[in-house]
Amino acid sequence: MAPVLLPGRLARWLAPALVAGALAGPALAQEAAAPAVVTSAPVLTLDQDRFFTESAFGRAVLDREREALRLLEEENKRIEAELIAEEQALTELRRSLPPEDFAARATAFDAKVERIRDEQDAKATGLTAGRDAERQKFLQAAIPVLGELLGERQAVAILDKSTIILSLSAIDVTDEAIARVDAVLPPTP
Repeated sequence: MAPVLLPGRLARWLAPALVAGALAGPALAQEAAAPAVVTSAPVLTLDQDRFFTESAFGRAVLDREREALRLLEEENKRIEAELIAEEQALTELRRSLPPEDFAARATAFDAKVERIRDEQDAKATGLTAGRDAERQKFLQAAIPVLGELLGERQAVAILDKSTIILSLSAIDVTDEAIARVDAVLPPTP
């Protein structure tokens, strides 16, 4: 296959990366030894998960979610205890109730258990959706910070670090992005 010629500066940066990518095959993501200082690179990487979870905003979101999950677990335990007591009482009534009355009460109890399970599942799903919405809000608010990093480093893109096969650690701007976003985006109550 004939080599593809890329114009100018982009070719100098992309050619080694393309060769490394072709040689790497299905290798796992790795970081190559980096020069002491890289002041500009056409592509930067960012660990999106760390960017969110280690920022003050992300930590506050996760703390609120943990507390909401703890409260939901407490509620689930309370509901479970109530349902167990109700089921035991129904079992005791079985001896004294006519079969059709017991069957009607048992059916109503089963429907109640299913309704409660659906409600509690919806609450848990809501917590996850809330965290995801907060994460999107965070990433939208962080765009100016990332834009500044992009411009300062004279880069053309910031890629998610998890999709990179091989990179220099010096192009990872996650720590710097966290520090900068913490300075401009305080945690929300």
